[in-house]
Amino acid sequence: MLRYVRAVLALITALSLTWVLNTKQGEVPPFGKFLSPFRGFWRNAEAADALPTQQTLRLPGLQQPVQVRFDDKRVPHIFAQNDHDLYYTQGYLTAQDRLWQMDFVTHVAGGRLSEIVGPARLETDRFFRRMGLPFGARKSLEVMMADPTTRTVLTSYSAGVNAYIQSLTPASLPFEYKLLDYKPEPWAPLKCALLLKYMAFDLSGRSDDLRLSNALRKYGPAVVKDLFPGYPTREDPIVPVGTPLDFTPEQVPPTPASFEAAMSNSTPQREPDPELGSNNFAVSGSKSASGFPLLANDPHLQLNLPSIWYQVQLSAPGVNVYGVTIPGAPTVIIGFNQEVAWGVTNVGADVLDWYQLKFKDDTRRAYWHDGRWKPVRRVVEHIKVRGQPDRLDTVLYTHHGPVVYDKQEKPFLPQTPIRHAMRWTAHEGANEVLAFYRLNRARTYDDYTTALTTYGSPAQNFIFASQQNDIAIWPNGRLPLKWPNQGKFVLDGTDPAYDWQGWIPQAQNPHVKNPARGFVSSANQFSAGPDYPYYLGWDFASWERGHRINQRLARMTRVTPDSLRRLQNDNLGLNAQLMLPRLLALVPTAQLTPAEQQLHKQMRRWNYSYDAAAIAPGVFELWYTNLVKRLWADDFGLAATGLEMRNPPRDRTNNLILREPNSPWIDDRHTPERETLPQLALASFRFAADSLTRKFGPLSEKWAWKNQKSTDILHLAQLPGFGHMDLDCGGGAGIVNATSERNGPSWRMVVALGPRVRAYGVFPGGQSGNPGSPAYDDLLETWRIGQLNELLFLRSADEPTSRVRAAWTLER
Repeated sequence: MLRYVRAVLALITALSLTWVLNTKQGEVPPFGKFLSPFRGFWRNAEAADALPTQQTLRLPGLQQPVQVRFDDKRVPHIFAQNDHDLYYTQGYLTAQDRLWQMDFVTHVAGGRLSEIVGPARLETDRFFRRMGLPFGARKSLEVMMADPTTRTVLTSYSAGVNAYIQSLTPASLPFEYKLLDYKPEPWAPLKCALLLKYMAFDLSGRSDDLRLSNALRKYGPAVVKDLFPGYPTREDPIVPVGTPLDFTPEQVPPTPASFEAAMSNSTPQREPDPELGSNNFAVSGSKSASGFPLLANDPHLQLNLPSIWYQVQLSAPGVNVYGVTIPGAPTVIIGFNQEVAWGVTNVGADVLDWYQLKFKDDTRRAYWHDGRWKPVRRVVEHIKVRGQPDRLDTVLYTHHGPVVYDKQEKPFLPQTPIRHAMRWTAHEGANEVLAFYRLNRARTYDDYTTALTTYGSPAQNFIFASQQNDIAIWPNGRLPLKWPNQGKFVLDGTDPAYDWQGWIPQAQNPHVKNPARGFVSSANQFSAGPDYPYYLGWDFASWERGHRINQRLARMTRVTPDSLRRLQNDNLGLNAQLMLPRLLALVPTAQLTPAEQQLHKQMRRWNYSYDAAAIAPGVFELWYTNLVKRLWADDFGLAATGLEMRNPPRDRTNNLILREPNSPWIDDRHTPERETLPQLALASFRFAADSLTRKFGPLSEKWAWKNQKSTDILHLAQLPGFGHMDLDCGGGAGIVNATSERNGPSWRMVVALGPRVRAYGVFPGGQSGNPGSPAYDDLLETWRIGQLNELLFLRSADEPTSRVRAAWTLER
């Protein structure tokens, strides 16, 4: 009898252990399945020659045969006979390399992470739904699906992704699905729209309206006007000052009298940095060695693995284009064809405003606007949570947009106001896919401007060059027609005069074509100077990157692709060049210890270059940043004031340090003594020296900027061991080579137009999203040292080249 009991207990134990090892337990993956030699992560390992050199795939969704050539960087070159097959194949091959990445990001944008990881991401899901990303995606999808061209693009691309998903088995699932223990769901055009809205959030989904309103409430309009001016003293705008207008401006809405009164009253009404940027530049044939234009682009985004971009060539009747796309988005987003090249940087205009609401009562079913009560639309969000019951979350919508938080709670982002409605361009329907579809096929400047007419959000600086020797830049997207300073502060949601009154006509967005200086450029600075007739916002990227680019371009002659590659890797810090002499002069050397004097002397010898091995950049950044903190923390810091505010911008802070030694803002209001600027500069210098000494020991090569900055490229889901840490590279925030701790050039491209276009590019990673593939990070070293790979642009599938490594045929 005991023998049978033991047998039963052994069976129960074995079954229990099998269940535990094959079931996700909270944050712990199902190690049985994960480690299985038959279907676990071992099956995701790839050899260097994993792609079959010759293969015929049968895909029932195709209409005609498609030829695919893979080059030595694993870039697919797709040659199709119609649009359906072109984008079907793009979807299939992108999914083959990046399925988990595109699926995961669209789960984030859709507020659906809790389905994968459980309740730990519930607040993230609530926030993205309450910000209206799915709402905006559905509105854009309606516009895109109503157009027959983009309907074909989106449905074909989705069908191709699904064809790949249907080919998967438990053994061939991407690694992350096995670790997180879930399976891919069918792809749909809505996911493409969600991906675009996620980029809109990343590039335009934040606002300082609440922070500025709190500053106005605390200090009054005179102080706010002084410390947060509408235009900086140092600026080098994208469209040069004095560029003639080629349009008659629309009438700007009048500024409401109530706003004028609030800004002129010393007792205002009571009203409750991402380091993302980019560079692009183009030079005309008059400045180039070839006599044809050159164009360069390096968008600065968070550095992750898999890389945010995916290289592809798309060829079909009417199009032959090469460039990069975001996995999950059809067409090429940044790239070139035989006739033209284009690129993008973020505009940064004020396209998100908050409206203070007056609800009728605590039920919040009506709000006061334009002299009457208007109904609130209530949307119930159904959130699935892994391992727990589903959650229901009701989001309120007014005519402005969603009320992100309708009751008192801790916001996901601290600058999000409570009981305020949000107006945001990402909630507008637009057809960004058609814009890129047309750019891919552009041949002339007119084609380029036509393509931009359907682009909505996020607003981008579209740079352009053509073989016809045109260069241009057009800060483009849907930009609200505002009265001056509208949206700088929280707006009155009861008064229609504070509503958006329409749009700046797209043809009147800032732009310049073939300027006399022979180049165009952008680095997220102001789109235009004070002579531009419309208000776009008050706070753009600081001037340093844009000014440095223009400095170097103005001096260049006989420009080559390598000239622009070297410019992309420029490490000179203009803020240090401006401010370090002043900081050194403020520090009384007689009060320094011998070690501090040695460091002070070393700083005087610095050439302001943020090279990886240089010691001075780390000292200056800690010194300057700490001085700024000492200046403003007692006046604008949350801990000191109890209010969510922001510091004055860098330009205004620098002017205070350079020109206003007796400013009352220098004194720390929380100490009985009156601090002076030299005292603060000395304390900040010692803070920098002490911090680096504690971290690296006495002054030595260990103080190198690469060690202090410590650039990391993490796995997209931050899985330990699947990224690259402490990269040996220079650059930094505010530098042309904007490689900082977690952000940097996510794609570097240089295109030389001419009788035969030549192009060069690289991103920090590889074509494959599989950590077990050599193509996961094989481009990283080239990127790290600032080099570029020549991009293989095939004129036909049969063009002879030693760089083609595999030739596939796709058939029904």
